[in-house]
Amino acid sequence: MQLKETFERVKTASRQLPLLSNEERNEILNAVAQAIEDNKDQLLEANSQDLARMERTNPLYDRLMLTPERLSAIASDMRNVATLPSPLGHVTKQKTLPNGLRLKRVSVPFGVIGMIYEARPNVTFDVFSLCFKSGNACVLKGGRDADASNRAGVALIHSVLQRYGVSPDVVALLPATHEATGEMLNAVGYIDLCIPRGGRKLIDYVRDTARVPVIETGAGVVNTYFDLDGDLEMGKAIVTNAKTRRVSVCNALDCLLIHQGRLGDLAELIAPLLSPTGGKPAVTIYADEEAYSAIANSSLFALHSSFIKHATAESFGTEFMDYKMAVKTVESLDEALAHIDRYGSGHSEAIITSNEAAARKFQQHVDAACVYWNAPTSFTDGAQFGLGAEIGISTQKLGPRGPMALEEITTYKWLIEGEGQTRP
Repeated sequence: MQLKETFERVKTASRQLPLLSNEERNEILNAVAQAIEDNKDQLLEANSQDLARMERTNPLYDRLMLTPERLSAIASDMRNVATLPSPLGHVTKQKTLPNGLRLKRVSVPFGVIGMIYEARPNVTFDVFSLCFKSGNACVLKGGRDADASNRAGVALIHSVLQRYGVSPDVVALLPATHEATGEMLNAVGYIDLCIPRGGRKLIDYVRDTARVPVIETGAGVVNTYFDLDGDLEMGKAIVTNAKTRRVSVCNALDCLLIHQGRLGDLAELIAPLLSPTGGKPAVTIYADEEAYSAIANSSLFALHSSFIKHATAESFGTEFMDYKMAVKTVESLDEALAHIDRYGSGHSEAIITSNEAAARKFQQHVDAACVYWNAPTSFTDGAQFGLGAEIGISTQKLGPRGPMALEEITTYKWLIEGEGQTRP
């Protein structure tokens, strides 16, 4: 194992972190946040090297790009994490046995968390802030697309840690190679938990290959159902926000399900996607036959026919990560639920309706980490949920589910006190 020495150093350094007080951890997080703002030019220069290697038309370009505003937001998120209560040392269960033994279950760090992610340099800072706050060391494995950005970010973090007398080995960035990923996934005894964050191909590879424990953050194939009793103006706002706020993120809308009885409103419902504001591209619509006919019979079609396409079987169940969206006509709520059962990824799903009974049935039936009623799926985010930053969106059911933040990256141990009792 070529990276064994790196893993050993991180494991050794991780034992220092639980000894820091919460106040010390917060002070260091605030110092890193300030360093981000003080060194924007260097971070942006490194990011420009990565951007120069990627085509602007690549859907990942927006994820890769850092701006002064995004760096300020990253620093703000880190300061926010510093204000959150410590997840460590919480007594989650306690009892005294009949023999007098006193038991406590106390929250503690995992130890070393491995993170595999693609072209998202903000993840470098998010993962560090959450891991450091929760007393975990972290091993980062970014993709080639963001390597210069990631290395600049980790170098900045290391400089602050050294200033405060904390081993920089509590954060390690591995080479951006496939071989490094393989070594990380086999680092038994060194990495306590691995979290992949990226597309379906990456997540499947990690799940199928890892010998270390994995929390699966699934790809986001996201549906929104516009019900027979949906409010049109509300629907336009929700669909537009869910689809176009940031098309490359996992909570972006991929398929609009529309009740057959509301096809007359479909053209108006999707009009903002075809005439976007703020310089965004128009969204290409892949519509089934009924939806296509409804759009073709509207004035919208004459203006935007080049963006209206016939759906194929591949249009449904696809995470587009682009200015593309499928439209599927359904005859009932039950048909919408059946579609989500078949094509959803367990990430985020939404219903737009004024019918409470329909909404409650939808929320009860849909098997996803986050299920919305009259709100866009774009809210599936740790910061939006009040968790500070997030380390990923878990779509599995064993362990954490949904946005994972501080509490989700701690485990627990039992503390037992006695007065010399022996077991019969």
